[in-house]
Amino acid sequence: MSDLHVHRFGPSTGPIVLALHGLTGHGRRWRALAEEQLPGIRVVAPDLRGHGRSTSLPPWDFETIVADLENLLESETSKPVVVVGHSFGGAVALHLSRTRPDLVRALALLDPAIALDPELLRTIAASVLEHPDYENLEAARFDKLETAWAEVDPAVLEEELAEHLVPSTEGRVAWRLFLPAILSYWGQLAREFVLPPADLPTLLVQAMKVRPPFVTPAFRTALAAHLGDRLAVHEFDCDHMVAQARPAEVAALLRTLL
Repeated sequence: MSDLHVHRFGPSTGPIVLALHGLTGHGRRWRALAEEQLPGIRVVAPDLRGHGRSTSLPPWDFETIVADLENLLESETSKPVVVVGHSFGGAVALHLSRTRPDLVRALALLDPAIALDPELLRTIAASVLEHPDYENLEAARFDKLETAWAEVDPAVLEEELAEHLVPSTEGRVAWRLFLPAILSYWGQLAREFVLPPADLPTLLVQAMKVRPPFVTPAFRTALAAHLGDRLAVHEFDCDHMVAQARPAEVAALLRTLL
């Protein structure tokens, strides 16, 4: 049995999409895309280990998350699935496809965060540790708007705050996650990238407003050389929250894999 809390959208039959959120996120973040743009598709969206309502037990690394997802997929279906991963979830999707290619029939990588600069990751991790919570809901909303959510439908942002923000200490609020796991995962993003099987149909979406880019030139070049015509690359003129900022465009791309 999986130790993951799983959000499921769409009919119980039909093609399955495994949707993997980014670092500090949660599975319900895929609800609007699933219900409003892909109503005929079954979207299985777990809270990854250390996030949301899932287990927070270590170890906190790609290998353990992949093992969690193996258990989940084997309990959901006997067929390989389309996997869509955003940011950290994109890195997880690549490791899953490399470890268990029999479980994955196509990949959609939405501004994946992979093999990033260690200096950048150290700065981010230190900032998260220094500021782990917020004075109130308004401060949390402002932080989202300042960090890649400005283009997202305000109703989707309010849903995010309602689902993911919980009481902290002394009347403050924080995201529903386990901070030690999150800090460890920032370190995982400094690892060298892995590539999917050479015959795996793959979509790569790069959010062109992200600076410095999470999709590094080295990764993009290596992926193109490795996959050839199995790779389709799309550049979106948006910030990092690709699925929330451009849901119709993302859904259209996913349909090409389904």
